[in-house]
Amino acid sequence: MPSDTPLIDYSIIVPAYNEEALLPRTLVTLRTAMAGLAGFTGELIVVNNNSTDRTAEVAAAHGARVVFEGINQISRARNRGAESASGRFLLFVDADTQVSTDLLRAALEELQSGRACGGGARVTSSDVTDPDIRRTVDLWNRLSQRMRWAAGAFVFCRREAWQAVGGFSLQVYASEEVFFSRAVRKWGRQRAQEFVILPVAFDTSMRKAEWYTKRQMFWMTIRFLFCPWLLRSRKHCRLWYARPEPKPAAPSGEAEAGHATDASTDAPRQPTGGA
Repeated sequence: MPSDTPLIDYSIIVPAYNEEALLPRTLVTLRTAMAGLAGFTGELIVVNNNSTDRTAEVAAAHGARVVFEGINQISRARNRGAESASGRFLLFVDADTQVSTDLLRAALEELQSGRACGGGARVTSSDVTDPDIRRTVDLWNRLSQRMRWAAGAFVFCRREAWQAVGGFSLQVYASEEVFFSRAVRKWGRQRAQEFVILPVAFDTSMRKAEWYTKRQMFWMTIRFLFCPWLLRSRKHCRLWYARPEPKPAAPSGEAEAGHATDASTDAPRQPTGGA
């Protein structure tokens, strides 16, 4: 952000890699939340993280300011958006996440009051029916509250906190929100400010549970718990960077029940670009 740019109250930053399908709903919800918020001035930024689909066009069509980050890394996308932002307060929202006016207001009021340096909120997912996934979400919420770790789908902070800690770590390809939470919490403690986890929840998709089996997700989690240095490798963080290939349409006359498809189309695809 140029030094002579006047600050507004807040900037919402949405990192997006190939998100044309889910991004419209997220942006409509964010616009609605912003419109229902009196007394604050804000902006909506989408960071096109080297997408190969219509993410940038969709974002612009929904009134977002679009900036580009050419290297596929979540931390880089978040930081690129923050660098472009004009807000005194920064809110990072994932492209598959729904934020209400109540949650947006609660976050901004905490920051404006001077009580908080940053924070997150509870996670819900309205599209989850699997009891194991629900238990996992509940476990995360308890851990988040206890450890003061923000879930990556919704993180907020003071601009000066983001600047002071150097933004989101470029050393890792996943769990950057945990490292960021720790750093901002430490920064805030020196200023008698808290890193808060709000009781108001946001709704996010659990699409990774559709892309990967429970067994795959379990073992990836175990690897990171016992081998955290693997977070430095995008190859080992494919859970966050891969996208399933769309299944090709069946040729005319061949679309019948039981028609076989190439199994490789179900495999997640590594994104283009690299760090």
